Amino acid sequence: MKVTIVGCSGSYPGPDSPASCYLIEAAGFRLLLDLGSGSLGALQRHIGLYDVDAICLSHLHADHCLDICGYHVARTYGPQAPYPTVPVYAPADAPARLAAAYGMPDEPGLETAFDFVPLSQGTFEVGPFTVTAGLVNHPVEAYGFRVANGSGCVAYSGDTGESAELVRLAADADLLLCEASFVEGPDLPTGLHLTGRQAAEHAAKAGVGRLVLTHLVPWNDQAVVLEEAAGGGFDGPVELARSGAVYDLG
Repeated sequence: MKVTIVGCSGSYPGPDSPASCYLIEAAGFRLLLDLGSGSLGALQRHIGLYDVDAICLSHLHADHCLDICGYHVARTYGPQAPYPTVPVYAPADAPARLAAAYGMPDEPGLETAFDFVPLSQGTFEVGPFTVTAGLVNHPVEAYGFRVANGSGCVAYSGDTGESAELVRLAADADLLLCEASFVEGPDLPTGLHLTGRQAAEHAAKAGVGRLVLTHLVPWNDQAVVLEEAAGGGFDGPVELARSGAVYDLG
């Protein structure tokens, strides 16, 4: 399994990275976790524009899903169109919400390019991967994911505050991509995002092999985020996510 960080900026694209998008590859199959603002362009540095086999959207905030609209244009009107529809596992209102973002009526919507599959908690098969989705702690319907095959396991927090479900999803994973949107401070809102320390605490409870801090909001000092993670009790390797970074899990 090969994991590529396409985009890791939190809330909006930053100067060094688009918003959330993670490419998972195995056995010639290419799965995307999220396709946030600006990520479609950077994705083409790693695979061909039409090489995506499936997409999982953690939730419907723009920094995790909005480039679906541009990808619809590419797959509907590209030079070899029509292309096969791509399954998109997403919260149930994704077709209407994304059609509205595109400026299209609900019918025909974006179904010329995508086959939307409503997400719920549980495990399902996507190509060579076993994917487990779990509801995490965010103000909208939001999922974390566990993606596994015979060679490795990666867990992805999506956007979440402190979450026992995230610990369950990440249990013994080789790699945890965990959001760290906040720096420590008084009166941080609950049920929204994690600090670096909290991300490390979740990684320690889950017993993961490696922690990569992601959803890095550009206005934060990322060195501070990484320093705070050192106080979370996780004794494995910890690093900041970087657009273009690749992890081979076997």
